[in-house]
Amino acid sequence: MSEPSNRPELYQKAFEQAIREHQNFRLHAERGREFLFVARELLTIPEDVDRVGRKLAQNGIPHERGKEFAGMSRLILPRNPDDIPAVVRLLRDPRQWPGERVPFLQPHHVVVGHGGNMHGNPGQPPRVAEALPDPAKGTEGQGKGVVVGILDTGISKTAATDHPRWLGGAFLPKPDEVDAAYAHTDVFAVEGGHGTFVAGVVRQAAPGVRFDPEKALDPSGLGTEEDFARALSSFDERVQVVNLSLGCFTQDDVASEPIRRALRQVPATTVVVASAGNQGTNRPSWPAALPGVVAVAAVAQERDGSRAPACYSNFGHWVDACAVGNRTSTYLKGKWVLPGDPAVDVFDLWAYWLGTSFAAPHVAGRIAETMTTHGLSAVAARDKLLAGPEFFPGYGILVD
Repeated sequence: MSEPSNRPELYQKAFEQAIREHQNFRLHAERGREFLFVARELLTIPEDVDRVGRKLAQNGIPHERGKEFAGMSRLILPRNPDDIPAVVRLLRDPRQWPGERVPFLQPHHVVVGHGGNMHGNPGQPPRVAEALPDPAKGTEGQGKGVVVGILDTGISKTAATDHPRWLGGAFLPKPDEVDAAYAHTDVFAVEGGHGTFVAGVVRQAAPGVRFDPEKALDPSGLGTEEDFARALSSFDERVQVVNLSLGCFTQDDVASEPIRRALRQVPATTVVVASAGNQGTNRPSWPAALPGVVAVAAVAQERDGSRAPACYSNFGHWVDACAVGNRTSTYLKGKWVLPGDPAVDVFDLWAYWLGTSFAAPHVAGRIAETMTTHGLSAVAARDKLLAGPEFFPGYGILVD
């Protein structure tokens, strides 16, 4: 299906509209330093919260204590909904703290699903696709006994019955893990079905694997660092691999402390895989850029089978691996309506989509498959899979 020439721009506008509909979300639009944040909320650590509070008062900035999460202290600035980046910059200035250590503080960042893009690099919505053939005979043991945790939009309520060969019996359905998916009636939200698509990619790489879905994003592909921390601590089963097809940019590219602290609670025996992001930049995306996380970039596979770095993929020294990002996978029934585009795409359970969101779960699934094929732990399987030469500078090792 051919794409209208303005579809990437319309897709970008749809994301921007989704942000506006979250009345507490804001975009810091400084070119090359963009990030999304929660209005009025400032995060610090318990050791510094009193000092930060006193400095806010000295600068005439009213504030009150909010609820803590992931070892972080939250300060609410009721009169400064849009000024959080300016307040952070002010209080990170060493001149505010003569003879003292500068305290830790940051905005409360918004996390996005990496099936789309929030900051200007062209992206596209999913496209209608033909059904995949059933898993090949003899592959049902690949990944068997391994559980992959998937933090995402959740999973379709009917995923197991819609896709019995691919998703049936692969997870324990729970009401709080269902992807709402639709903006209204049968029209998809901007990233509705993202989690179901990701789950299908994992199973394509390891048809015998189980997965445990947890909701960290809404159907528009938006969540917060708090949502991330909560979801990461909510697995129903013991997971050996975690897939995170999401991430955030941060103010001044400082590592997200809530995400870092949440991941610190994950057992060292569990491997965490995260997508690098779709902005075509070497800016670090968190959690992918954190030490110990397998950061996955995307390569584009052409019709002739050749592969090259995907123009939309983030890249950098912090990226460990890459995989094909344009894939067909499990999806839902519904319509994709892009505001301003007269075309209406009608989906019947399968979709074709591209993004680092779909490179990462392939790597997660391949780690699970390597575990069972070679009798390895998750960590050893990761190390085996990632041994080899770099595919392209800043893209890491290619995982087929």
